[in-house]
Amino acid sequence: MARSAAPTKTALLVVSVGCPCGIGPEVSLRAAATVSGTVLVGDWDMLREAAELVKVSAKRLRVFDGECRDPRAIYVHSVGPKLLARDRRPGKPNAASGAAQLAYINEAYRLVKAAPRRALVTGPVSKAAIAHSGVPGAGHFLGHTEWLRDLDHAPLSVMCFAAGPLVTSLVTTHLPISKVPKALTPLGVSDSAFYLAELLMALGKKRPKIAICSLNPHAGESELLGQEERTAIVPGIRSAAKRLGRRAELLGPLGAETAFRKAAAGVYQGVVAMYHDQATIPMKLVAFGDAVNVTMGLSIVRTSVDHGTAYDIAWTGVADAGGMRSALELGRRLVSSR
Repeated sequence: MARSAAPTKTALLVVSVGCPCGIGPEVSLRAAATVSGTVLVGDWDMLREAAELVKVSAKRLRVFDGECRDPRAIYVHSVGPKLLARDRRPGKPNAASGAAQLAYINEAYRLVKAAPRRALVTGPVSKAAIAHSGVPGAGHFLGHTEWLRDLDHAPLSVMCFAAGPLVTSLVTTHLPISKVPKALTPLGVSDSAFYLAELLMALGKKRPKIAICSLNPHAGESELLGQEERTAIVPGIRSAAKRLGRRAELLGPLGAETAFRKAAAGVYQGVVAMYHDQATIPMKLVAFGDAVNVTMGLSIVRTSVDHGTAYDIAWTGVADAGGMRSALELGRRLVSSR
């Protein structure tokens, strides 16, 4: 645990490593081994075992004391309940591992808020394990996007995904499909379009062209297939257009199949989707494992992998860390753009 002298001047990347029973620890460790200035928030013994699994020297692990002085080191901030072997069984999360996952998120957020030029990068979690962990308030855990919004005391949070030429935002997130129509509001559409434009501009897109999806097939077919386009989506587009002025161009509502096909071809720089799977199906078809989840609307930068816990391959050493590396690199890029 020796320490060198000069702290890194690059943005600090703080990673909550996700479910101890999933692939989060190993992909976090493997990615941190190639991206300097990374702090892993999790259980020390668990991460030491992950290092052995992915053949990274345990000598590179250092205790995080507030700064990353050695670019070769992998810094660890150990928090949460002490995990026993039964709490880390691959694919078998329990209440203890659920509580640990939430502790990693909360502490990683606190570290990011403690100083400027830091980004939060989150590993994959089990929503069910967290919700059933017995931690006060955890029963309402629906996902990072909503939890971090409340932790940050932010008025809203907007879920976005970025993968090369395809960047999208969601108006509604982790919501039963039966509740989506009533949840669509002009303000929700406006916020999702506005923050998608902000993300695209942070990524270097000047006056991005953004397609806004319809909820109903074929944009509602002049209300033959629904009225949400008229009551929520069109007013939301108008509101966002006023907020953005000439900084972005908004088009829609368009059928989702058209919007995403043209965006993948480069016609549009971004797409606003109305519900979760409307965005994630095309994103994962085009760029599964490479897309990065970005939460806009927070006071901090937050990125994440776009995949889950992958319990079927957890702790076998075969998990691909490419998505975590992409999340780390985008987190650093977004911090720099601020």
